[in-house]
Amino acid sequence: MMSNECTDDKGLVQVRRALISVSDKAGLVELASTLHSLSIQIISTGGTARVLRESDIPVVDVADITGFPEMLDGRVKTLHPRIHAGILARRRNPEHRRRLEELGISPIDLVIINLYPFEATVSEGTATLEDAIEQIDIGGPSLIRAAAKNFEDVAIVVDPTDYAIVGTELRQERGCLSRSRRLHFATKAFARVARYDALVTAYLERQCGEAKQSILPGSLDLHLVKVKQLRYGENPHQRAALYRDALSHEPSVAGARQLQGKELSFNNFLDLDAAFALAIAFDEPVAVVVKHTNPCGVGIGSRLSEAYRRAMAADPISAFGGVFGLNRPVDIETARELAATFMEAVIAPGYHEAALDILKDKKALRLLLIDPWPAAISPDYAAIELRPIANGLLVQERDQIDLDPGTLRVMTRRQPTDAETRALRFAWKVAKYVKSNAIVLSNEHATVGIGAGQMSRVDACRLAVRKAVSSTEGTVLASDAFFPFRDGVDAAAEAGVTAIIQPGGSIRDAEAIQAADEAGMAMVFTGIRHFRH
Repeated sequence: MMSNECTDDKGLVQVRRALISVSDKAGLVELASTLHSLSIQIISTGGTARVLRESDIPVVDVADITGFPEMLDGRVKTLHPRIHAGILARRRNPEHRRRLEELGISPIDLVIINLYPFEATVSEGTATLEDAIEQIDIGGPSLIRAAAKNFEDVAIVVDPTDYAIVGTELRQERGCLSRSRRLHFATKAFARVARYDALVTAYLERQCGEAKQSILPGSLDLHLVKVKQLRYGENPHQRAALYRDALSHEPSVAGARQLQGKELSFNNFLDLDAAFALAIAFDEPVAVVVKHTNPCGVGIGSRLSEAYRRAMAADPISAFGGVFGLNRPVDIETARELAATFMEAVIAPGYHEAALDILKDKKALRLLLIDPWPAAISPDYAAIELRPIANGLLVQERDQIDLDPGTLRVMTRRQPTDAETRALRFAWKVAKYVKSNAIVLSNEHATVGIGAGQMSRVDACRLAVRKAVSSTEGTVLASDAFFPFRDGVDAAAEAGVTAIIQPGGSIRDAEAIQAADEAGMAMVFTGIRHFRH
């Protein structure tokens, strides 16, 4: 009963009986037809058996094997020794063979399973806890693990995209499957179950409120699903792909829909993510221009087109070929402005039909549509950032802290004016998204000059002044960290800066304050640092 007629140097195993139980019926009938044509007996359950019978494919019910009907609303079907013993028995073990023959149990050589759609159910964001619980598969993972453990004698298939491969090999090898194929499928099967269990765990943690408490747990499980293969990474010789968090419902670049344009690159995604993160930080209409993950121009206005013009005017040279982030749907006026500029990509929460008509002629321009975001995005367990290092991963909470007016301290003799206060808040908001060392010069409507990623703070100040297209006279300055020396403040004073916002905390704070007082500037301490390495 358990002989293996087709074993050879490929480690071929004859498939005589197959168990099929799938929630996703894609490709099912085609594969089952191949099995039937090769005289492979098919055992099945519930809806799977019904679909096969409707296609005139003979099926043996699991209940006919176990002697038990499906019960408890289908929760118990395949959890039976006559099924699991048929899968787990080692064909080359005489004792296993003898025991199966004594009990009248026939081996199962091929198991085709896909799990209840738990991920699809919870990813919609509308499922109740009861809905989610009912989509936690029990029998499926048990069958998968059993078949994968016994891959030397059994093939396990968990992915409908593999059905064609299985059918082809079975036909070519006269009803047999090779050891290399079985091992590959077993590895894939264990990965599928591990990911499934991790998704269930993460979902339940969120329900009981443990996710926020365990944002930096002893063991970190990532719940990522591959969205697409990219042409290459940062450089053409690097392979890359895009993944997304399977359980997050936040609007994100990873989940945005591309409406037109060339395929997005690895670097496009990085820049779009930076532009989107800064754009959603503003309540008023804002336009953000990003190059190499740094904002090079940010503007706000009463209308999106006004914000766009202000952002572009801040640094039109750097904006060439940049990525644009907008926090309002693109209207006709803004579309005309966009059409007059060379850029790589735009991300926005909507596009008017007339705006799309204007932009459609720019066929290379990538337009991304992102879901509108709530007034306050407060991600809980997912509020982490990951930074790879050699053989490890740095994990931290996102930098989500905002200014608290109650903790701001004016350190100079002069108080900032109302206009300066508005400009300081604007500049501080932008500085949070600029690579350290970061200096932002601005007025209350737009950036004027940005010094990003410098090794010394005074150099960042001087770079911000050099980058300014318009006059820096009367601007304000935001620094992402304290001034270690007064030289940065002196450079700001020379450029005509009238007010500074910075965290404070240097042992030389008194010198920086003195420099500001000598220049008649106002200086505000936040007590908050915004390094962005």
